Amino acid sequence: MGPIRVNHNRRRMMIAVGGALALLLFLVVAPMGLSPATTSAWIKLFYLIALATAWNLLAGYAGMVSVGQQAYIGLGAYGVFVVNDWGVNPYLSAVIAAVIVGALALPISVVAFRLRGGYFAIGTWVIAEAARQIVVRFESLGAGRGRSLTTYTEDPTLRNLFTYWLALGVAAVVIAMTVRLLRSRTGVALQAIRDNEVAARALGIRVNTTKRIVFVCAALAAALVGAVICLQAIGVASPGQIFGVNYSAFMIFMVLIGGIGTVEGPVLGAVIYFVMDFYFSQLGLWYLVVLGLLAILVTLFLPKGIWGEISARFSLTLFPITRHVEIPADDGDPATP
Repeated sequence: MGPIRVNHNRRRMMIAVGGALALLLFLVVAPMGLSPATTSAWIKLFYLIALATAWNLLAGYAGMVSVGQQAYIGLGAYGVFVVNDWGVNPYLSAVIAAVIVGALALPISVVAFRLRGGYFAIGTWVIAEAARQIVVRFESLGAGRGRSLTTYTEDPTLRNLFTYWLALGVAAVVIAMTVRLLRSRTGVALQAIRDNEVAARALGIRVNTTKRIVFVCAALAAALVGAVICLQAIGVASPGQIFGVNYSAFMIFMVLIGGIGTVEGPVLGAVIYFVMDFYFSQLGLWYLVVLGLLAILVTLFLPKGIWGEISARFSLTLFPITRHVEIPADDGDPATP
């Protein structure tokens, strides 16, 4: 028997990366032939994809179900005001503010990680409410009235175009970061922690450090999305809106519909939610009823989500993140999984 070999699916990954780069290039130049209204709609699609992917990394792979990601969305949006008031370009302000919020997530994780299960979920929501209450205390941030950006690109076409590229970049970076993380040793450790934290700790995995990496990455992604929302709206309508728990509700909906614990599922879920919101949001209360009904039906009949069921039935993955151990047969046949 020959040596046991681990197949990292590098060839399939290179094909996936090539396809993703081609799609990214198309999306970069697409606004040249699109109307501003369409470009604005795509901005929302991009940040929905980023939110769903980041929440899936947090809950689907690390097992940390958070309903308080709106804390980092709000802090990212208000961080743009703070950095922009220093005289920094608004788009650069978005990146700087997100990095600062990501750094703030590190000490926040010390408090959050003292909680488990449902207590962790409620604790993250409490943290989000605390962040909102702190923000409204500052008159320079508009207090409870919201605020608009004072220094911004005057040309609305250029403003829309720059925000589009930023939103696209955020979505691309979040997906790339997720795939890279899951294909690393940290990704394997994450799934071990999700399945059995006690056993993972017994195997020598640094549980808190691994979870903290994911927690900070998810906060950074949410802060970037908050900055994009702020730039698109040229400000924040109110703290209650940008710190609204509805953002977490939509993240959960998109991930459960698409397929939790997969890379492709949240993207598909975000597209489904975006299409439904674009065409049916004018239905008012009935729109929310339809969303709830869809979530119930998928949970009952497709418990793994739409992409999760497709992947399980047809062994289909666009981004291979798993490893296969190949053990050669005794008679000298090629290695088989």
